[in-house]
Amino acid sequence: MSLLLGIDIGGSGSRVAIRAGAGPRREFAGERIGVTAAGSSVPQTAIALLRRARDLWPEEFAGVDGVALGATGLATLVARPEALLQAMGAELAVGRAPSDRRPPAAVAIDAVTAHLGALGGGSGAIVALGTGAVALGTDGHEIWRRVDGWGHLLGDRGSGAWIGNRGLRAAIRAHDGVDASGSALLAAARARFGDPLGWPAQLYTRDDRAGVLAGFAPDVFALASDGDAAATTIVAAAGAEAARSGLAALASGLEPRLALTGGVVSAGGLLVSTFAETVAVLRPDVETVAPLGDPLDGALRLAGRAAVGGVASREPYVWADGGTLR
Repeated sequence: MSLLLGIDIGGSGSRVAIRAGAGPRREFAGERIGVTAAGSSVPQTAIALLRRARDLWPEEFAGVDGVALGATGLATLVARPEALLQAMGAELAVGRAPSDRRPPAAVAIDAVTAHLGALGGGSGAIVALGTGAVALGTDGHEIWRRVDGWGHLLGDRGSGAWIGNRGLRAAIRAHDGVDASGSALLAAARARFGDPLGWPAQLYTRDDRAGVLAGFAPDVFALASDGDAAATTIVAAAGAEAARSGLAALASGLEPRLALTGGVVSAGGLLVSTFAETVAVLRPDVETVAPLGDPLDGALRLAGRAAVGGVASREPYVWADGGTLR
């Protein structure tokens, strides 16, 4: 029975889980990452999470058979993902004799662990909507196509940050007297962030800006549920954008199925329905399927493959200690 450790790191927070065989997972939550001129804090966060896991579960940690991490921005904002893998290996070796076996490890972009969690390792495409947004189509072997994942300034279409940003833009337009349709969003934003004159300082100076923007998404969802037209338009647009990204990732040769996953999905009935409707209109041959599990489940699945030597590096998607992907 394998003992596995999985890590999921995103813009709004991080999670670590440990699981023995097919048993229930135990987990804890950690901090969200930030991005500065030096790059993403994913490496520092990952090592801190490993150390916390060792402190919380000392006996289990010592017996772990495989470890895997899925992280946002790993391929675009972390200079050397392979260095993170090496640092994790060094951390996993702490307290072990030089002759002791160190558990194999793998690190991957968040889309890979989201795909493994949602489709269980099968062929197809997923769209993961959290603080950011990324789509991935793969069969786990020869076909790999990533769409979006460009961050809140260039993309992340349909994500929590995207929704929050558009909600705040509508609020500012209402504040400026340009378009009163965002008045309810303005009231909600005032309640969360205070006077609009203070918003630039709260956003532009933060290294976790994407997470702050995503923090306004629940207010947008709540107003959409109440029938506010401006909020409804934003949420529906997010679902449509996610559908287009997912279909773009569904490369030729993949099973025609598409799953929507991530933390934002649980908050948006309209988002999910618009996603499915857009897929049906644009690609009626594609089946939208419910995710089998979440990205943390995917990290555990990747850890399980690593434990048996079943993961090979496939840059810029996966970095591993060795083995063959199967």
